[in-house]
Amino acid sequence: MTLSLTVSDEVRDLVPGFVHLAVEAHGLVNGPSTAESSALLDAAAARLAERLDGRAPHEDPHMAAWRAAYTAFGSKPSRTRNSAEALARRALADGGLPRINVLVDLYNAISVAHLIPVGGEDLDRIRGGMHLVRATGSEPFVTVAGGEETVEHPDAGEVVWRDDEGVTCRRWNWRQGPRTRLTEESVNAVFLLESLAPMTTGELEAAGTELAESLEKLSPGARITIRPPH
Repeated sequence: MTLSLTVSDEVRDLVPGFVHLAVEAHGLVNGPSTAESSALLDAAAARLAERLDGRAPHEDPHMAAWRAAYTAFGSKPSRTRNSAEALARRALADGGLPRINVLVDLYNAISVAHLIPVGGEDLDRIRGGMHLVRATGSEPFVTVAGGEETVEHPDAGEVVWRDDEGVTCRRWNWRQGPRTRLTEESVNAVFLLESLAPMTTGELEAAGTELAESLEKLSPGARITIRPPH
């Protein structure tokens, strides 16, 4: 059964021109980071440095658009950065990108190379469909603080991804909750690639195609579907 993905009219009105593309995959093979996944991250960091050509990530027009979107729903973009900008800053820093597991390394590499927010969710942990909405402030967001599970709530008006159980990612793509994240045991996943103007649909589709091709190399025989941008 195909996962239902919706974007509310409130979000569309707040940030016209938002487009997302989903790559749905079944029968994946995951595990600890490998030399191959590490090399993908290193190559992505090199592509990013070439793209930016000495500029800071937030000076890229796509990242500037995301900063404006965050400001529109009341978030301070220099404090809570979108996932692509946060990863790009780490890629350019001395410590480089973190190694998490093969699937996360793979989609982080796509995010950095194309400077686009990309998220990965375990399909078996999602309850119902996924919806991008403006929060009421009462939705539960289960996270971990100080080693203990705790429940937070988004700010009223904050843009969040949620399913039938609660928030899966706060502040659009800033912080994912542990409930649906990809672990070494994950076998079915959906990857969300999110863009704003001036990124073109063609650029978004190129990133999605590269992700799908990388998944196919990682997991021969996996069933992978690229869902059209919308």
